[in-house]
Amino acid sequence: MAASIIETCHVACCANRTPNVVSWGRGGVIAFGTCNSVALYNSQERRVVAVLNGHAGRVNAVQWVHKKNNAPECHLVSGGSDNRLILWEDQDGKFIQSVECKGHGGPICAVDTIYVEHSKILVASSASDSTVRLWLCSDTKEAECLHNVSFGSGFMLDVSLTLLPGTRVPILACGGDDSRVHLYARSNGQLQKSMTLQGHEDWIRGVEWASTSGELFLASCSQDSLIRVWRLCAKSGTDIGTEDDPTVIRMKEDVFEVTERDVSSVFAVSLETVLAGHENRVYGVHWQPPFYKDGELRQPLSLLSASMDKTMILWAPEEGSGVWVEQVRVGEVGGNTLGFYGCQMSPDGSMIVAHAFHGALHLWCKDQDKGGWRPGVVISGHFNAVQDLSWDPEGEFILSVGSDQTTRLFTPWRRRDSKQATWHEISRPQIHGYDMQCLAMIGRFQFVSGADEKVLRVFQAPRNFVENFANISGTSKEKLLASNDSANLPEGASTPALGLSNKAVFQGDLVPKTKEEEEHFNSISDQYQESYFHPLSLTEPPPEDHLLQNTLWPEVQKLYGHGFEMFCLASDSAGTVVASACKASKAEHAAVLLWSTATWRQLQMLPCHALTVTQMAFSPDTQQLLAVSRDRTWSLWRRNPATPESPEPLFSLCAHTGKDTAIHSRIIWSCDWSPDSKYFVTSSRDKRVIVWGPCRLECSEEPVLPLEIKPCSSILEVGDSATAVAFCPVLCSDNSYLLAVGLECGRILLHRWSPGQETAGGGDWISCGETDTSQSHALAVKRLCWRPRAGRAGREISERVGQNDGAGELEEESSWVQLASASIDHTVKIFNINKRAL
Repeated sequence: MAASIIETCHVACCANRTPNVVSWGRGGVIAFGTCNSVALYNSQERRVVAVLNGHAGRVNAVQWVHKKNNAPECHLVSGGSDNRLILWEDQDGKFIQSVECKGHGGPICAVDTIYVEHSKILVASSASDSTVRLWLCSDTKEAECLHNVSFGSGFMLDVSLTLLPGTRVPILACGGDDSRVHLYARSNGQLQKSMTLQGHEDWIRGVEWASTSGELFLASCSQDSLIRVWRLCAKSGTDIGTEDDPTVIRMKEDVFEVTERDVSSVFAVSLETVLAGHENRVYGVHWQPPFYKDGELRQPLSLLSASMDKTMILWAPEEGSGVWVEQVRVGEVGGNTLGFYGCQMSPDGSMIVAHAFHGALHLWCKDQDKGGWRPGVVISGHFNAVQDLSWDPEGEFILSVGSDQTTRLFTPWRRRDSKQATWHEISRPQIHGYDMQCLAMIGRFQFVSGADEKVLRVFQAPRNFVENFANISGTSKEKLLASNDSANLPEGASTPALGLSNKAVFQGDLVPKTKEEEEHFNSISDQYQESYFHPLSLTEPPPEDHLLQNTLWPEVQKLYGHGFEMFCLASDSAGTVVASACKASKAEHAAVLLWSTATWRQLQMLPCHALTVTQMAFSPDTQQLLAVSRDRTWSLWRRNPATPESPEPLFSLCAHTGKDTAIHSRIIWSCDWSPDSKYFVTSSRDKRVIVWGPCRLECSEEPVLPLEIKPCSSILEVGDSATAVAFCPVLCSDNSYLLAVGLECGRILLHRWSPGQETAGGGDWISCGETDTSQSHALAVKRLCWRPRAGRAGREISERVGQNDGAGELEEESSWVQLASASIDHTVKIFNINKRAL
């Protein structure tokens, strides 16, 4: 496939919930595991530059192989729950799978790696099979397991590798659930246990070496809330004689000997310091990367730690006394997040990042002018399967819902200093107590969502969101507020302490109460301040703690009527009707319910199917509703002409397939309408995609009854379960229809379909391309959704048309269309597709 047809515009994702899953490279790229993939995130460009797919299970550990000279890395190691280690290698700017290490009998939880002689790579890995293994990866693309150390019934939770000072001898530190740090040295082909460092009183969660001017420092952190720093240095023959001098006070030293090529060296380890400052388990420690000064590489003695107490601390020894003290503490107090799993520092030490229990990355940047640290803009995304997504009618933002119980809103951020807009999450309208399943937009600033509960909830954007959206996306605030009933808009929303419903917060609620008002309690509830919302004026995307607390939308309605958990939703383009369906194993529960958006009353119940309706779609002309079901059939409903007696829209069944007429032999997963409302498409687990029609005659605007609706296309065999399908709203240059098909394996296919072509040999279908391995999802595609109009969001040309090249640029922009996809692999992806290249 020509690379120019499909290009990845944005990947929304977050880090997995494991401690060792983030690594910041010297080239400025943050690598982190997200579901079964490794994402490479460029912190300067603020976007994911590559996704590495190769693991069959969750990625638990990621580590760049740092070069001696601090140049950008060209190797990366990842370990996963599929018991495999993969070494990725940079080839012509693309990372490809180079070596695979198989041998562990359980999920890998930690990896570390260094270069040894002749540019071979030594990898240490720890897994839940209670072993730590050392691997040697050579240029011949093969991995040899050199050593396998078993810890019986114990687990090593972190490993760190380095070379002993002045030698070529690798030394390995392992920290685990026996509260000890074990040191192993590898000399003359043997791995020998050198020493056990005791002192921690709970599981050791992290260990990391730093090498500085002939000495090594080892930091270890533990669930006992403490960090210990150990010093390892070489001992010469003269040092050993002064040991017995009683007048000299010195720390207790432990000594071990290493023999390499018949030369033996003695090394001493002593406790440098114990750092107490965290109030909960410390999960990660990370040394500041070395930097060049006066032509030589220097390792600053600066240590970063991350804890479950929601803070990160930067420690360093004081210049005069050498006493280790806390220099900086960042994080959050209170709030409704859980603590940090790990931390990393940028190559120049000006940024630090932590990853939290909910997968979110938290970034802080050093303020060069004021000297403090402030939160920075960083990528975010769902931390569980994404179930549904929808564009807003103007195509300026995307809403997605997922099994992580959140609804998220992504939009392009147009910075003044940058030509290219980057996509970011700017609001989290709903944070729920149930896994989210489906959503439907009603107009620009209202949506309905359904979760694993029997209730549908309706949300409306508050004024604070509309103003911030205008600032970030560069649109006119007045225009947006004019399209809404802005006088009655609440400022924001907050969630009561024990509730699931977001309550509206109005301007009056934000005024602090006076002393007198506080003394006269009207009721018990007045004693407890319910509003946690603080209005924000944003010019850049908000950090995680603001997303959680200050970007909620108020819930304006609940819709009751279904007997089981919600499964799918659809709304018509006029925003007047919403259709909903729930999980069903009997015909009585499989009926589709129609709701009026004007009154939020239930208009109608549409019974037809025997099992769960899996997806529904209103035709673009709003006259028809299509439903497909687990019972392998589809049903088509047509809107009745409005009469004075029944002005509200009512639908009646006009066509459906039965057991004898159904072509699909398995569950129909997805359906969509052609932009002219003439045809619809269904896709099924039987690996087939079929276009049906005609649903209206060529000449007349009105559908004439009864039309015989039958397959209009040959059957498109796609080779895998077709879990999502979508018609592009913009026709191709030859008036053929463009169709995207999402598969269970994660690939997305593009096909052109021309009606009236010879269907016998499948000549009506033309394959235009598909996503390659790096663009595809790692797991099933749940939903595909085209941007409702041509062009790329965040690149509207209207402002620049006055310039000379405006017309050419307008034409160039209109040849692009955008496709958004949601997948079980936790990611939302947006693709730019060039229609001219098809």
